[in-house]
Order: sequence, then structure tokens, then C-alpha cells
Amino acid sequence: MVTLAALHVYPVKSCRGFAPAAARLLEAGLEHDREWMIVTPEGRFLTQREEPRLATVEVALEDGALALSAPGAGRVAVPPGPADGAPVEVGVWNDRCRALDQGEEVAAWLGGAFGRPLRLVRLHPSHRRASSRDWTGDVEAYTRFSDGYALLAISTASLDDLNARLPRPLPRDRFRANLWLEGLPPYGEDALHDLTAGAVRLRRVKPCTRCVITTTDQATGARDGEEPIRTLKGYRWDAALRGVAFGQNLIVVGGHGGWLRVGMELLESPAPAHD
Repeated sequence: MVTLAALHVYPVKSCRGFAPAAARLLEAGLEHDREWMIVTPEGRFLTQREEPRLATVEVALEDGALALSAPGAGRVAVPPGPADGAPVEVGVWNDRCRALDQGEEVAAWLGGAFGRPLRLVRLHPSHRRASSRDWTGDVEAYTRFSDGYALLAISTASLDDLNARLPRPLPRDRFRANLWLEGLPPYGEDALHDLTAGAVRLRRVKPCTRCVITTTDQATGARDGEEPIRTLKGYRWDAALRGVAFGQNLIVVGGHGGWLRVGMELLESPAPAHD
């Protein structure tokens, strides 16, 4: 039996998140996860890959209203209405998404915090961004401003195993997973097919290849050497994906509108033999 050890929601892509005791599950993932994103004036997404200081941006979310704060920059509130803002088109990797610009006040705050012109956008409530059918197969699955899939899951045993190999253990926040799972052996998430709890059904579709964000101290926003990428290359290299794999991307197959709760049990089914 798999137990949900922790939940993490990241409302603004690449900024700090929070760990609720429960979160509502929608077709594109946990409610509000990666619903907002920071972009350049041209509409290109910005992440910690380019701007590691995004890790220091605190996010508060109450009744759908967003507030951002950062060291030395103070705090700014964002309009609460999901339909507020001028329509814009923004890019996430190769996808073009309809979004709503969140206004001049937060744009000025971002400019002051990062010393460059930036905008905050919110995914348009009518936009459905599909995940790649190359990986979801015959399932039509959706995400918001994540890199490509609704959820990222990691076994706590996988992190324990990785930390035993590292010169210095790393905290969970380096890996920005939505779901931390207990009850699996190290890298047991690689062999999952579905996780279910009542009507909720989550499906593993793709290994998550890791980037420089995992080398970024999430408390300070500073790069912190080459770990864990250096160690992961030694035993988690995925030749097909040309990267190191740590964690698994999941899609939402059923149970939209249901809830995930820390401590709940999830029934697991192994991946088919041909997977």
C-alpha cells in the first residue's frame, strides 16, 4: 500500500510553493498548481533555469487571491478574479497558451525585484493545455504551466537512496514534486501504472528528467554546486531521454473534483510488462 506522505502546490511556476494537508484534484492537476507564470515582455516563460532568484519569491494564496513577496522587495497583491486581466498569448516550451496579464502593479514589483521588465500572467480559465500524446497514449490529459504534465511524484525512499550517495543530503524542496509517496522501495515509482483512491485515478506516463534547478538552494536562490546531477548521472541516466531521471510525471485519469489528503492510502497497480 502506498501512502501520500506530503502534498506540494506551486501556484507560480518556479516560485515557492506550500504544503497543504489536502488539495483538490482537477483535470490539470492540483488546484492552482502552476496557474500563474512569470514571463518576459515578449511572453516567453521564465524559470529558475535562467533566474534562480525566483526560488526566493514567497507565494500566499487565500480564496484564489495571490500575493507575492521577496527579500528586499516587499509584498504585492494580485487581483483575485480568474477572469481579470488583459488577454495575452504566452509560450511554455513549444506550446502557446491563452493567458491573462495580471496588471501593472505586479509587473512593476517584478521589475524592481529582478531588475528587468517582467509580467505575471494567469492561465485563461477556458484554456486547456494538452500533455503530449506521445506519452499519454489514448488518454487526453491536461496541465497548466508545468513543464508538461499534471503532477510529479517521487518516493521518499528514492530521495533517501539518493541522499545516501551524496556528499551532503538535499531537502525535498530541491525536486519540486507535487506528491511524495511512502510505501514504495527506492525508485518504485518507476514501475507504477495507476494509483487510485476511490474515484481518483492517477497514471504514470513519463520519467522526469532533471535540470539545473535541482542544484539551486531553494532558500537562498543561489546555485549550489553540481549535485545532485553529478551523482544521478552515475546511475539514473536515461539514454532515450538523454537526461537523468528522478521522479515520475503523472496525469489525472479520473476523480476530477476529488481531494488528495496527506496520509491517505493509494492503491497501486504495476506498469504492464510491455511498458
